Amino acid sequence: MQPNLQEFLLQKGYAKVKLHLTKTNHFEIKASINGEKGLFILDTGASNSCVGFEAVNTFNLTAEDSIIKAAGAGATNMDTKMSKRNKIKIGKWTNNKVVLVLFNLTHVNTALKNHNSQPVDGIIGADILKKGKAVIDYEKKYLYLKL
Repeated sequence: MQPNLQEFLLQKGYAKVKLHLTKTNHFEIKASINGEKGLFILDTGASNSCVGFEAVNTFNLTAEDSIIKAAGAGATNMDTKMSKRNKIKIGKWTNNKVVLVLFNLTHVNTALKNHNSQPVDGIIGADILKKGKAVIDYEKKYLYLKL
């Protein structure tokens, strides 16, 4: 008998993480940055993982100036800062060298609140998904990351 996707990935050394589908049709995921837990949107279309300016102290981030301008979710040309060498943990998967883009997440959280969804601390983007060799099971709502 053929193993199903979950059995196959677990045999290959992947960790399984539950995704929560919001009313806005986004997947939310719990993760910790530098030992502090937070709530994040999983966004395969975001090139970089991001955290809101207001969460700099929460996650013990060191902010450096950045020339990058952020765009997305209806907002463009937003000022950003960078935070390097952060430890991120998603389920059992960890990485100690994550660069995060810091920017104003107010527009994202306003949209979420308007749809009776919880505000988030940031966005898990394609950079982390690539590092973790991510596989997303949309039907069963799980993210798999290679340990």
